[in-house]
Amino acid sequence: MLLKSLVVVAVSAVGISSAVSGPTTVKRQQMHEPIRGVNLGGLFVLEPWITPSLFEEWAQKPSSPVVDEWSYCQTLGNLECSRRLQQHWETWVQEADIYTLATMDINTLRIPIGYWALVPNADEPYVQGQIIYLKRILEWAAKYDLRVILDLHGVPGSQNGFDNSGRRGDISWTKGAYDIQVSLSALEMLAQIVDEFPSLIAAIQAVNEPANWGVPKSTISEFYQLAHQRVKALAPRAALIFHDAFLPESEWEPLVPNNLTDSFLDTHIYHVFSEDQLRLSDDGHIAQTCGDGDKIGRSNRRVRTMCGEFSLATTDCARWLNGFQRGARWDGSYLTSKPVVTSGTCHGQEDIRAWSQEKRDFMRKFAIAQFQAYEKGSGWIFWNFKTESADAWNFMKLFREGIIPNQPIGLQPAICP
Repeated sequence: MLLKSLVVVAVSAVGISSAVSGPTTVKRQQMHEPIRGVNLGGLFVLEPWITPSLFEEWAQKPSSPVVDEWSYCQTLGNLECSRRLQQHWETWVQEADIYTLATMDINTLRIPIGYWALVPNADEPYVQGQIIYLKRILEWAAKYDLRVILDLHGVPGSQNGFDNSGRRGDISWTKGAYDIQVSLSALEMLAQIVDEFPSLIAAIQAVNEPANWGVPKSTISEFYQLAHQRVKALAPRAALIFHDAFLPESEWEPLVPNNLTDSFLDTHIYHVFSEDQLRLSDDGHIAQTCGDGDKIGRSNRRVRTMCGEFSLATTDCARWLNGFQRGARWDGSYLTSKPVVTSGTCHGQEDIRAWSQEKRDFMRKFAIAQFQAYEKGSGWIFWNFKTESADAWNFMKLFREGIIPNQPIGLQPAICP
């Protein structure tokens, strides 16, 4: 298959602002390295578990009207929602964060954004103003020699019903021609941004996590074909990334025929969203990771395959991870579930300060195993660059604590056979 790797021409760095100290550039061999990235999640698409402070005022209401970005803005009204989100966009990602990530052996930033930032609709409660902050991040990424993936994370009607699509609830994307057209128009807007930063933005993701149980695979595949056509017409050098829709990678082999060049398959691997995964022992998590690496390696021989989201979490104890005001399967507080382990408790599970040395050692091994496994494919992108309180999902904090190693991944002892 005619597949090309992500290629970015190095952008010369300029002097670092007084707020950031250190060398003025981070040297990289962009053409030959695997993708080693982080997601800048929780910025342009709100998720209550990433930034719970934004949702705290509704935490004690039995039936909160606010569960996602749609209802957040609907409840607050346009002016107040805009005021709060402008402050959030201004502060959640700082230049110091981008510089720090560049020093942590990261070479790629995946930036999720919703359609509403690109194709506004006056009949919807969402607010705009994101693009100026997006371009500011792109300038910082260029300054510190990082490649960028622009990820269409939310589309009209929701592609999966998750709050990370912008609207929690029903899956109605693709049920009308309007939804498809708006989604394609949003991708064209992203392609125009690529044209402004041609040597920086390596790829566009057509849509994040379309759910195969709500949208037929044939419809998703047709949309991917249209997305490829629209993006390539405006940004011919940009790669296209297609999520696997939670289906086995082998089902997507026909997705990338010879005329669909510069394409990547994206799979997301978490160990916390089913009871079977939550019951795994430490060795079980490592074994599953090694098996996932083998699958990604096989898929990568057919179509370049990356792991675009993963974390170090082995419980679903991060507050509101399963949705605003929803509990965890781990301790039995999620809907009507029972604890998945005897006397399961979430106390201290997401607080590095409470982790025993044994747990810290396992988490470090788990991190190395995942990095090595996903580099059997085209690489990995950790979710998330930081969080307010969910430490197993906070790359920067895990790195500072020594759980994510500060030596190059290639120098770590092999975990998987």
